[in-house]
Amino acid sequence: MSKITDQALIDRLADAAREGRISRRSFMYHSLAAGMTASAATGLWTTTARAEPGRGGTFRIAQHDGNTGDSLDPATFQSNAQILLAHTHRAFLTLINPDQTLGPDVATEWSATPDASEWTFKLNDKATFHSGRKVTGNDVVASLNYHRGEDTTSAAAALLTDVVDIVDNGDHSVTVKLAAGNADLPWLMTDYHLVICPARDDGGIDWQSGDGCGPYRLENFAPGVNASLVRHDDWHLEGAYFDAVEVTFINDPNARQTSLVTGDADAVSLLEAKTMALLQRRGDVEIENVPSAQAITMPMFCDVAPFDNVDVRNALKLSIDRADLVEKITFGAATIANDFHHSPAMPYWPDDIPQREYDPDQARSLLKKAGAEGLSVTLRTADSIATGAVDVAVLYAEHAKAAGIDIRVKREPNDGYWSDVWLKKPWCMVAWGARPTPDVMYSLAYKAGAEWNESHWNNQRFNELLAQAKSELDDSVRAEMYREMAILGARRRRHRHPVFPELPLRAAQQRQDHRQGRGKLAAGRLSCRQPLVVRRLIRAGPFRASAPPWSDPRGPHETPEHPSPGVIAGRTDRTGADDRQATGARNRFVGKVRADGSQCGRIPAGTGEQEL
Repeated sequence: MSKITDQALIDRLADAAREGRISRRSFMYHSLAAGMTASAATGLWTTTARAEPGRGGTFRIAQHDGNTGDSLDPATFQSNAQILLAHTHRAFLTLINPDQTLGPDVATEWSATPDASEWTFKLNDKATFHSGRKVTGNDVVASLNYHRGEDTTSAAAALLTDVVDIVDNGDHSVTVKLAAGNADLPWLMTDYHLVICPARDDGGIDWQSGDGCGPYRLENFAPGVNASLVRHDDWHLEGAYFDAVEVTFINDPNARQTSLVTGDADAVSLLEAKTMALLQRRGDVEIENVPSAQAITMPMFCDVAPFDNVDVRNALKLSIDRADLVEKITFGAATIANDFHHSPAMPYWPDDIPQREYDPDQARSLLKKAGAEGLSVTLRTADSIATGAVDVAVLYAEHAKAAGIDIRVKREPNDGYWSDVWLKKPWCMVAWGARPTPDVMYSLAYKAGAEWNESHWNNQRFNELLAQAKSELDDSVRAEMYREMAILGARRRRHRHPVFPELPLRAAQQRQDHRQGRGKLAAGRLSCRQPLVVRRLIRAGPFRASAPPWSDPRGPHETPEHPSPGVIAGRTDRTGADDRQATGARNRFVGKVRADGSQCGRIPAGTGEQEL
């Protein structure tokens, strides 16, 4: 009997391979599912996959959200500038591949007990710190324990509360023991706080020196000013194709854009949405909009009047015209949110929850019921939060007037916003970067007692569901749990979620004179997960633009973790020449595609280990 093939799927796979949007592992899996033989699939990959990128050049990035108070201490990471550096000069146990599957970093593979209560991570014996010492199990144990215990001040502590013990097995592997099963634990290891640092003799970690085991070695760091990095020649994965990386922290959006236009920067982060159309007219700049799992939130302290009244909170939710915000502020580059922190770009998305609409009359009625007619409140914001953040707040204030609400918008300084305003003031705006699963997001910001519980939210049923969903291995049951949690959030939570911004991303290809010391630079699409948007480009080195890596066919729960805060723009050659090369980036940055096309990703099927 002849084997039936799906030619349409095969054609899409070939296009994805040609444009570098799919790993060899995923390509082979889907090709076999489409009816191809192994030899035919291998031949198709060989003839269509992109070429290996070249090395060289200095990449110059103008990055937003740099603060004079930024530190290299992983427990304190908050700003986009800190997150950028974390993924550039340090490494993690696991990472997220360009096709949004989970892949190895310092850990080469991982396995779990049947109830997912113990996870063992085998370490890469090539992983080396910039100081020259090999990474050991003791370093991993110390790095993770830094975020545990009663004395830790780390925001990542909420992710590790169920960890009972972390053991160095002595065979270049570590085991994480949990009080209850957690199917997402390997994904949690990608959190930007959980970097691997050298262990000290007292059990702590050496973060002060800036030593790391990432693709680039940190040479200089002036908080809020600039950072200089050079390639780590003993980097244990592919990527790191640039000779050096120069980061300049520029919080003013006009100054960042000017640095791109004048050629002082090869790429910039967080462009103003209102100027994108002007930049698109230039022949040397490319901009693309990419759906994002970033969220703009407006958390209110639920234990501070007037926000301690549920009717007041719901009145404020009804007083924002989300469609108007998307049209006038983001120029269509956003997805309307629904007051729960679960993006359509994340797994287990509950698509049947009715959208909350703008209804100032109902808002007035709720305020009357609460005895809060003529409500006057202050909303704090800053330019560096997200593109158009201040404009969003001002337009929201105009919407709320129809409900009789006076929203006083206070524009705070960019420098110090995350240390002096967020988590300190009762109502402010926040931009959250994408997280890979709803459990990660909820555990960080909505779990009772979490360090980053920005609204002081504490709902018993929500916390029960969060704990149950962690260890639930039945996807349909887990999806229903997250649906109920979303409803609880939309109806009771102290957050406003106006939009999920799209990431007008962009990418750079610029030819430069070798005599300027920059070499030849080619660049392309940045992938998902913002604050880390730039870092993807840095890890990749020269690479080419292509369609989104998440556009290839995948199962319903392999939805990508899309980019977050901001816009990346980059220059192309003024002559219009297209000298783009394949990216060799790795995971969390765009495009890790090995020379042989293989993917270092999930646990191999058929090994007896749990594959997630």
